[in-house]
Amino acid sequence: MPVPAKEAEFLVACLCAAWCGTCREYAPGFEALKDRFPDAGFVWVDVEDESDIAGDVDVENFPTVVIQRGHDVLFCGPMLPQARLLERLLETLLTQTADESAAYARGTAERLAWQGLADIRSRLG
Repeated sequence: MPVPAKEAEFLVACLCAAWCGTCREYAPGFEALKDRFPDAGFVWVDVEDESDIAGDVDVENFPTVVIQRGHDVLFCGPMLPQARLLERLLETLLTQTADESAAYARGTAERLAWQGLADIRSRLG
């Protein structure tokens, strides 16, 4: 049984829109990753219908993905709509220790800027 997204150590959020054809095509591959990573929580966020969850994340292209470990944002940005790319990124991030993830989340000015701004977990109901 999948872990509820808000409770999972790793949260993977896809920020999309119902009207977006690319998002609709990407959805099955994103959903399939739930089986591949049962300990991660996956959530699909429609940026128009759930703007309170998307918050101030600047979604310029679809899909935009946010990956968190706890409240640390490890990735926030557009991704080519290929589930294999997300799968490879997750495989890499899941090998980090908690300390490595915390350091990684604050390792560049860009990643430091994501903290708080892209904290999807804190906005989930």
